[in-house]
Amino acid sequence: MTTSRTRLPPPAKVDQLLRRLAITVRPARASKRIVPGVRHRITARNWPGLPTAAAWLRAVLTRTSQLRAVPTWTRQLRLAWPGVGLAAVSQRAIFWRTAGPRAADGLRFGGLTRPVVRLPRAALTRLAGHRIRVPAVSPAAAAAALAWIVAGVALFVCYLHVARTAPVTSDGASNVLQAWDMLHGNPLLRGWQLSDVSFYTTELPQYATIEKLRGLSPDVVHIASAMTYTVLVLLAAMAAKGQATGREALFRCLLAAGIMLAPQVGNGVYVLLGSPDHVGSTVPVLATIIAVDRAPRRWYVPVCTGLLLTWSLIGDGIVFFTGIAPVVLVSLARTYQIRFRLGTAWRKTCYELALAGTALLAIWLAARALRLIGARGGFVLWPLSHSLASASDLPRYLTVTGRGLLLLFGANFFGHSAGFVAALAAAHLVGLGLAAWGTCAAFRRFGQADLAVQLLAAGVAVTLAAYLFGTRADDLLSTRDMTAVLPFGAALAGRLLAGRLARARLLPALAAVLAGYLFSFGRVVSQPPAASQDVPLASWLAAHHLDYGLAGYWDANVTTLDTAGRIQLRSVLAEGGQVTGDYWEVRSDWYDPKLHDATFIVLVPSPPGFRRYPTIASVRDTFGQPARIYYQGSFTILVWNKNLLASLGHGSPLPAGTPVITPPATPIPAPPGG
Repeated sequence: MTTSRTRLPPPAKVDQLLRRLAITVRPARASKRIVPGVRHRITARNWPGLPTAAAWLRAVLTRTSQLRAVPTWTRQLRLAWPGVGLAAVSQRAIFWRTAGPRAADGLRFGGLTRPVVRLPRAALTRLAGHRIRVPAVSPAAAAAALAWIVAGVALFVCYLHVARTAPVTSDGASNVLQAWDMLHGNPLLRGWQLSDVSFYTTELPQYATIEKLRGLSPDVVHIASAMTYTVLVLLAAMAAKGQATGREALFRCLLAAGIMLAPQVGNGVYVLLGSPDHVGSTVPVLATIIAVDRAPRRWYVPVCTGLLLTWSLIGDGIVFFTGIAPVVLVSLARTYQIRFRLGTAWRKTCYELALAGTALLAIWLAARALRLIGARGGFVLWPLSHSLASASDLPRYLTVTGRGLLLLFGANFFGHSAGFVAALAAAHLVGLGLAAWGTCAAFRRFGQADLAVQLLAAGVAVTLAAYLFGTRADDLLSTRDMTAVLPFGAALAGRLLAGRLARARLLPALAAVLAGYLFSFGRVVSQPPAASQDVPLASWLAAHHLDYGLAGYWDANVTTLDTAGRIQLRSVLAEGGQVTGDYWEVRSDWYDPKLHDATFIVLVPSPPGFRRYPTIASVRDTFGQPARIYYQGSFTILVWNKNLLASLGHGSPLPAGTPVITPPATPIPAPPGG
């Protein structure tokens, strides 16, 4: 029996199907004889009609309403029907096992008949009314999925212990209270005055979900932080993997995850696994990059990219620097290269222009969404500062940026005594060096790099530039504004350097470095949980039946969270010689004397750099002489026999350019170490 004959459809239709189904046409080399009752494999090398047959067969199967739809991007489609034991159609081969003399010259589905390809008799039979069997999952794919799940669970358990070593501050407590309010009938956060970051579409839904399961407690912050960082590590590993398979894919993933594995004890844990501060906002950006990398060049990819960036930008304005600006810059650069350097037609740049357009549209959509929320009585968001650094501040900002990079990669050995701990921190310089090498390699071959590499490299550059030339690089804890550099750099290192390092036979050296990382990880996991510094205060207040009062920012919401709302402290500021309500992370009705009766205020020494903390002098000028004064550790509690809210003024931000640190810039108390 000779090779089968092929009835060709119109050439334009064939080309369209081949492009859509990504079928590679290979030259024929030999014929193959068909023997009934034997399992056969026909490839493009021995059958000229395979590409057309596979294209039409897959198209008919996936377009027929009488059968379950099967994605056209599956590598192999398995079928079963009477007369044929098992058959499969893929872009490389066709398999079947003949079982009888009956045959069909074409594929028939009810009233739809297409003489796609004339195969030997008994090769195919009628398929009408029969179901397609779901493709079986290969053992390798199942093992890979199981490995990702096991790694995620193990990392989450470890990072939960790590997160608990950092105390919860009023920043995280404010977000927990906001999520609790959303969970109990206030989805728009009516009456809330937030900071310059809302986290409305990122961490707050996550917090609300955890609170639904666990209730109101400080551990909500720890659980959410562990979940977020675990997902971030896994996404960085996926971005590093790209389209690689086998050992190279494993090496890429291990290299990227290893660089991010062990946050540094103290400030490193606080920045990466503390209160919500831009780490969670990197998750949707990195997911967008992975989706763009793996999805086909179809019209819906830019649309989904724009929607995801819009969603992220509503929650955190820093997405403009980590996601939107890189997408726009890279898309325009690729458009210029395709159109002008390669001299191709404009229609070849539609995909890149669509990406840039939807990313720019995301800015308008996010701003429009925030305005709609405010117009319907929702939360008020303070605008971000757009000031640039002065020339005199650049040297200091450059130093802070350098130390911040060391902190992010766990290599901040400054301030430690020379010894084993400092040596462990210094070993993390390898991770920082690999990330820097990968970023430089991406820019060196930027024109030849794939889209994901370009987006990651641009994200690193834009984020660092925005941090360095802005006005946020005040101290080491402000490193949270450039946390995206860590996963982006780790992904670039794994994606671009894994093959080079393997070919250079450096795997034993990297294994030794990984052992040091694992030891550091074990050290930070074994740290004892941090106790809240406001628990003694809350216990004392409960014992004295003081349940509603005033306090400074760093003792207000966190005490409310520690007691699950049984003791409620509201944040206040000092405006000159008067005490006023706060304007940052508060709800306006907290200060309504018709709803609440505040009879005491808790004072502590003013945190460094924050001059608007209430003092005894400002408190006496505003409320008069207290009836009783108590001292509990570092806290001073002043009690009156009247409602203090009736004498409380309204707080407002300081004028622009005032050299006073606002609460979110310097969390107090800062965790030790780092």
